[in-house]
Amino acid sequence: MQVAIIFGSKSDLDVMKGAANALKEFDVKYEAFVLSAHRVPEILEETLERLEKEGCKVIIAGAGLAAHLPGVIASKTTLPVIGVPINAALGGVDALYSIVQMPKSIPVATVGINNSYNAGMLAVQILSVSNEDLKNKLNNFRVKMKEDFKKNISVEL
Repeated sequence: MQVAIIFGSKSDLDVMKGAANALKEFDVKYEAFVLSAHRVPEILEETLERLEKEGCKVIIAGAGLAAHLPGVIASKTTLPVIGVPINAALGGVDALYSIVQMPKSIPVATVGINNSYNAGMLAVQILSVSNEDLKNKLNNFRVKMKEDFKKNISVEL
């Protein structure tokens, strides 16, 4: 397993499926967990320790409202953490600000509100730095994406 997807509530499942879908497209192994930095902090910490020991390379963490989960995870590991702000209130802007405004020296990469697919893609990019096969898959994906886009340049209005 190379990527862990962690989110604070089962109600976030539909939003976070995008990350899993992106990882599946590239055959990247992942595990998903519903964990809370506030309700079960000790289980979160135990899980992070296990993930590190098992060779996890990237963590995707989704959170709405106060959105502390990605930051708490980043404070407890040196693995790259990608935060997904979830629209649970205020259009998700509250979650976005909580994730993107991390204190100096504890960074969390951040994608758009509810855009866990991009979190999965960023995880693929991070992993491709040291995996030539994955890098080739990513390059081929980009070539196909451009070809598909070019097919629709001319439209009828």
